[in-house]
Amino acid sequence: INHIVHNGGLYKRPFNEAFEETPMLVAVLTYVGYGVLTLFGYLRDFMRQWKIEKCQNATEREEQKDFVPLYQDFENFYNRNLYMRIRDSWNRPICSVPGAKVDMMERVSHDYNWTFTYTGRVIKDIINMGSYNYLGFAQKAGTCQKAAAKVLSHYGAGVCSTRQEMGNLDKHEELEKLVARFLGVESAMAYGMGFATNSMNIPALVGKGCLILSDELNHASLVLGARLSGATIRIFKHNNMQSLEKLLKDAIVHGQPRTRRPWKKILILVEGIYSMEGSIVRLPEVIALKKKYKSYLYLDEAHSIGALGPSGRGVVEYFGLSPEDVDVMMGTFTKSFGAAGGYIGGKKELIDYLRTYSHSAVYATSLSPPVVEQIITSMKCIMGEDGTTVGKARVQQLAENTRYFRRRLKEMGFIIYGNEDSPVVPLMLYMPAKIGAFGREMLKRNIGVVVVGFPATPIIESRARFCLSAAHTKEMLDTALKEINEVGDLLQLKYSRHRLVPLLDRPFDETTYEETED
Repeated sequence: INHIVHNGGLYKRPFNEAFEETPMLVAVLTYVGYGVLTLFGYLRDFMRQWKIEKCQNATEREEQKDFVPLYQDFENFYNRNLYMRIRDSWNRPICSVPGAKVDMMERVSHDYNWTFTYTGRVIKDIINMGSYNYLGFAQKAGTCQKAAAKVLSHYGAGVCSTRQEMGNLDKHEELEKLVARFLGVESAMAYGMGFATNSMNIPALVGKGCLILSDELNHASLVLGARLSGATIRIFKHNNMQSLEKLLKDAIVHGQPRTRRPWKKILILVEGIYSMEGSIVRLPEVIALKKKYKSYLYLDEAHSIGALGPSGRGVVEYFGLSPEDVDVMMGTFTKSFGAAGGYIGGKKELIDYLRTYSHSAVYATSLSPPVVEQIITSMKCIMGEDGTTVGKARVQQLAENTRYFRRRLKEMGFIIYGNEDSPVVPLMLYMPAKIGAFGREMLKRNIGVVVVGFPATPIIESRARFCLSAAHTKEMLDTALKEINEVGDLLQLKYSRHRLVPLLDRPFDETTYEETED
């Protein structure tokens, strides 16, 4: 296979990633389903306009009809007529620790999901297949909880200041030194919010006259950060190195539009694990291109830190690469560490610059001390510095759970996206009616799942997204798999024809989503 031969020298381990094509009949029926929903949406809007049906959505008041509209009514069409039908599948309130099992408050709707009423009943012991609790550190008892409680009694809950003023605690300094050591970089800085770590720091690194090359499936925080920076943004096809190299060549050959001056900086934005696709970035190839064309690399490890690599150090360790090859290493504490916030790691000059110029550092309140202690304790556990092998065992357990769960779902006949080592497991639903039906049927069977549709995914690629955890026992996974199998038969979700098209085997000019010939 040409692609594997061409790039095989860059990979020190097998890289098995596949996206089975959407069956043609399923694609057609999905479009028909959306078409029918849209027609009925227009019919119901007509009935609401003529007061035949009660209008529940927000509208301009009668005395404001001649004003410039506060919002465009049509922009709300999708929410009003499509999303509202299946709104009960989201925002379900849980009332326990988001561990391997959760308790959920029961709610009902008597007006087709416009409003909800709580019954007062709590649904106990739902198997949690949706939280990003990769290493199982979201818990209410144990070493992390005790350490956080002790720090809470000493420091309190809040800091009430920014890092540059009165909010720089010894705990923050300790955390940043530990993160730098964990990542294998010179220095690191912690932030109070994962989303803002991207959206507020990218504008500090690039600006007008700079070029950002962004993967088409990057997270909203990366997209927002790129837009706020004022830099020129160009998009390359998901994980497609030919598309990225073409943009790099064009950027160097042609320079900036009109003036043809060289770009001040070229920054490549990628993620470690893509949270909707379950795919892993082809980091060895990205780094090779970065070095070849003298550009910078910004790696978002929100989902991969803790979840990949023999000792949980993320996608860089997973591929056996050097952290020095990544210019900006970003990640979050919200997933594998069971806490909150984010970090950026890299050279000391980079971190010193961000301490002065990052909006997140200058204007945002510092991390809460108990949260900092949760991160420190869990990170030391992963590193084995607590004197136990619990952290290493959790990393291995997550890897085993991931491979087992993915293999069983494929054997059942479901279409599963992504890399075989990714703990994010998308199961394709496609049709809009099956989004709500799958979520409801799984909840009836005491399994909590996340279902995702447009606009978070392409319109015909609705899916259920499972997130594996080291806290899941084999019995839990077998119970979940049994129920998924049953619901799959009930809703006819087993679309797979076992025509798996590995991503590395695809022709150079095709994207992840395009069909290939037999």
